[in-house]
Amino acid sequence: LSFDFDGTLHLPNQEVVLDPRFFATISSLRHDGWLWTVNTGRSLLGMLEGFKESEFPFAPDFLVAREREIYTPGESFGRWHRVEDWHRKYMEDTAVFFQEAAEFISLVKEYVIDQTSAQWIEEEGDPAGIIASSLEEMEDIKRFVADHLYISDLIGVLHNTIYMRFTHKDYNKGTSLQELARRIKVPVSRVFAIGDGHNDIDKLHPDVAGMIACVGNSEPEVIRYVTSHGGYVAQKHGSHGAIEALHHFLD
Repeated sequence: LSFDFDGTLHLPNQEVVLDPRFFATISSLRHDGWLWTVNTGRSLLGMLEGFKESEFPFAPDFLVAREREIYTPGESFGRWHRVEDWHRKYMEDTAVFFQEAAEFISLVKEYVIDQTSAQWIEEEGDPAGIIASSLEEMEDIKRFVADHLYISDLIGVLHNTIYMRFTHKDYNKGTSLQELARRIKVPVSRVFAIGDGHNDIDKLHPDVAGMIACVGNSEPEVIRYVTSHGGYVAQKHGSHGAIEALHHFLD
């Protein structure tokens, strides 16, 4: 069971950030042998803060951070172990990506700094990213980026609301979920995935998950995608919608 976090489970502006009934549902499913993961664009540190904010009573069986870092829990909640062989492969492929996409990265960086009010991000773990000043500005940036993707076929673009990052195309929420399912020997037909934002689309594909869904507060693009691929669009928002989708597929 793969859940996005922000927007799908965690709704900070609501009276109940994450409905406790979600954890009761997960607890029941775990007794039936289901495993669950949070698959998020947040860093590990950001997700640890998210667990606290949402008052998680127990940890997921797995965690995917930054859309591509796979972690398994330690003996105590808060201690997580990165899957190192997968991470090493990511680092090797990413080094190749930055060599081949250097012209693209340079062009986008120059555009962002000189022609927008957006912030260019260069930090450990995310050496090429953007924070737009508004959703409207992000639309302009997306058009510029799309016009220059021809430079390299290794370019992966991950974005959600005003945030965008660039990485190797083979590392996203979808490929991370596929790798996790491969490691624990779960067939595609027994994988459930749900999200709300553009960066969830990679995992909301029939080749990745046999059961795909989005919550009622999802971006219109995500709702159209899930609908066109035979998935389930929940009527309810946030964790209420996640519970609704679980019942739809697993009752």
